[in-house]
Amino acid sequence: MSFWKQAIACLIVLIATAFAWFWYYPGAQDVLARAGIIDPVETSTQNAEGGPQTGRRGGGVPGPVVTAPIAYATINDRLSAIGTGRALRSVTVNPLTSGTLVEVAVTSGAEVRAGDLVAKLDSDAEEIAVDRAVIALDDARATLDRVMALRTSNTVSVVQQNEAELALRNAELAKREAELALERRSITAPIDGTVGILPISAGSYVTSSTEIATIDDRTQILVDFWIPERYADLIDIGSPVTATSVARASSVHEGEISAIDNRIDPESRTLRIEGRIDNPDDRLRAGMAFTISMRFPGETYPAIDPLAIQWSTEGPFVWTVEDGMARQKAVRIVQRNADSVLVEAEFGENDLVVTQGIHNVREGAPVETAGNPANAGAKFANAEGSAT
Repeated sequence: MSFWKQAIACLIVLIATAFAWFWYYPGAQDVLARAGIIDPVETSTQNAEGGPQTGRRGGGVPGPVVTAPIAYATINDRLSAIGTGRALRSVTVNPLTSGTLVEVAVTSGAEVRAGDLVAKLDSDAEEIAVDRAVIALDDARATLDRVMALRTSNTVSVVQQNEAELALRNAELAKREAELALERRSITAPIDGTVGILPISAGSYVTSSTEIATIDDRTQILVDFWIPERYADLIDIGSPVTATSVARASSVHEGEISAIDNRIDPESRTLRIEGRIDNPDDRLRAGMAFTISMRFPGETYPAIDPLAIQWSTEGPFVWTVEDGMARQKAVRIVQRNADSVLVEAEFGENDLVVTQGIHNVREGAPVETAGNPANAGAKFANAEGSAT
């Protein structure tokens, strides 16, 4: 086959391909209109008046389309997180000195007050030291009395008087030191609270690092949880919070935010928050898991049917029906949900979006709707979303 015959055959194939694309591709006229090759308004009018058909109903009349009203949904209006509870105050009791445990004065689960005796170490040596310090103090005091009596007659010097006074003060300090050592043989509760399971018993030898007991003040429970950084500027000290026990869904407690960390975790991009809830019946325990819920004003966006979203070289857009005419409106997708897409765009109060029959829609052309658009989009009317 000669060259000119091959060229003619290729040209015929290209023309046929272009005609088929223009005839069957729904967006062909839009592409040509944006390229400035045809006038979209004139083309739509011509087709509506019986001109050349472009994949629509016979006679040049545009086919019907299905529309849906534009609903509105609110996101970022609620927060749900899992937190861990801990006691308002929790103390591990350790002895200040070493020795043999001769008495445990509390039992597991007992309620104690600050200063109550928890356990006692052997104290024979310390009691002897106190008695010795008392004797030394009495002797120093008697010596000073004799020196002061002799001082009136100038029998002793000022230096001897000063030495006697110094000896008395040293004896007083020695007595206080002996009493302190004896006092430390008794282990007392530093806070009010509930005693946990005791890990030791009488007769054990303990040191300053030995755990004698744990005491928890459970009058209130602190709940630690972490939130996404987008909520960081929405939470303040005192903000209300609802904590629901994971183990018992019926156990719901109202509280408030008591502390906010000063930095975002760079690895998880979360912020640590501390909530506080009351525990008047003492049913809550440290270590319990809670579901934390919080509410915020949120951000409201138009919610449209996912079928209405179309794409072009310039990004996503939708077809809207304004006063019976089709208009192409660019949108920015904010969030995709199972039954709706939240977008950022300006819509009129009575605008509708085309969800089906989009191939029948042309810019500026009249639109024929099929069915009741209000019913078609009713399922989106209450589509209020949230991000957690």
